[in-house]
Amino acid sequence: MRDIPGAWHRTAAGAGLVSADGSIHPTIFAEMSALAAETGAINLGQGFPDEDAPAEILDAARWAISHGMNQYPPGRGIPDLLSAIAEHQERFYGLRLDPAREVLVTAGATEALAATLLALIDDPDDEVVVFEPYYDSYAAVVALAGARLVTVPLRWPGFQPDLDDLRRAVGDRTRAILVNDPHNPTGAVFSAEVRDEVVRLAERHDALIVTDEVYEHLVFDAPHVPIATLPGAAERTLTISSGGKTFSATGWKIGWVSGPADLVSAVLAVKQFLTYVNGSAFQPAIAAGLRLGDSYFHGIAHTLRVKRDLLGDGLRAAGFDVSIPAGSYFTVADARALGATDAASFCRELPRRAGVVAIPLTAFATPDRRQDYATLVRFAACKRVEVLEDAAARLAAAHQG
Repeated sequence: MRDIPGAWHRTAAGAGLVSADGSIHPTIFAEMSALAAETGAINLGQGFPDEDAPAEILDAARWAISHGMNQYPPGRGIPDLLSAIAEHQERFYGLRLDPAREVLVTAGATEALAATLLALIDDPDDEVVVFEPYYDSYAAVVALAGARLVTVPLRWPGFQPDLDDLRRAVGDRTRAILVNDPHNPTGAVFSAEVRDEVVRLAERHDALIVTDEVYEHLVFDAPHVPIATLPGAAERTLTISSGGKTFSATGWKIGWVSGPADLVSAVLAVKQFLTYVNGSAFQPAIAAGLRLGDSYFHGIAHTLRVKRDLLGDGLRAAGFDVSIPAGSYFTVADARALGATDAASFCRELPRRAGVVAIPLTAFATPDRRQDYATLVRFAACKRVEVLEDAAARLAAAHQG
């Protein structure tokens, strides 16, 4: 491969996609989804549901398409969706937002995160603190922005950070603390003590807080608590979420960022030169979804909890040790008892051995910490019950064989 200068290389390297010979390999999601297609295995790797959004949302999208909402929407998002996001934040969390100034619609949470970090990082000495293992786009965007990634380890089986580790990670060079809660890939929901310490440290070191809350309505044991609701947090917090996970519409890529008007405007200054706008017909559909009754939001959490338990029981029956997630799509299991020593190799063999695809947790870790997660794999529970039952049966049969 010829030497091509540019920021692409550090971005790929940040995400762990550069091989020893300098070539670029696909993301673990692309690799494992391709392996699922090749082998006919059940794909419990990539986190997308196999059921559609509620009929009310699909109907709203069809109505928008048939009534001409197919051109550029306003740069911040259509006013009805901006209002629906503000209504949602007040309804569920008591956060009052000015929809015209404190909310911005994005191409999913991924773009919101990218635009936010690109907008607010301005120095190669800037540091962004994340909890490790982390969603892979975090490291990629921090590298693209030219900043330094500083990680706080989450340890099996509870995946709660040690507060001393957190204190050591945050300092005067910290530009932002990025908090993914509920957490991908571990399924952890952070304790009140962790949230409080994040705010205390951000205030002490004058850092921003950026939250990724896309699983906010998929919490199993207690209501979700956004960091922006904590005393002293709102003025320094940008809250990011999306409709993809809440409404089983991951392909629509309708996300948003909310917070203080000056910070949101700074993000808009970058976002408008990324996608500019997107999803004009899907924006009113997500607005309709955000206004669904409480029974819908309670129902999706209950349904996923049932699936979580079904998947966990199946994994235990197949010989895995299982960490019980408190939220999100995902369950992390330890394959050590099945003879695994390298999670990536185990996951590459699993489709042919058992007919099921999973993701190695090492794909979400820095090279120095991959050994800490060497036998841990992530399974997604966001599939139909009969698919999870089939996957459990396949895993059990492979274990017994």
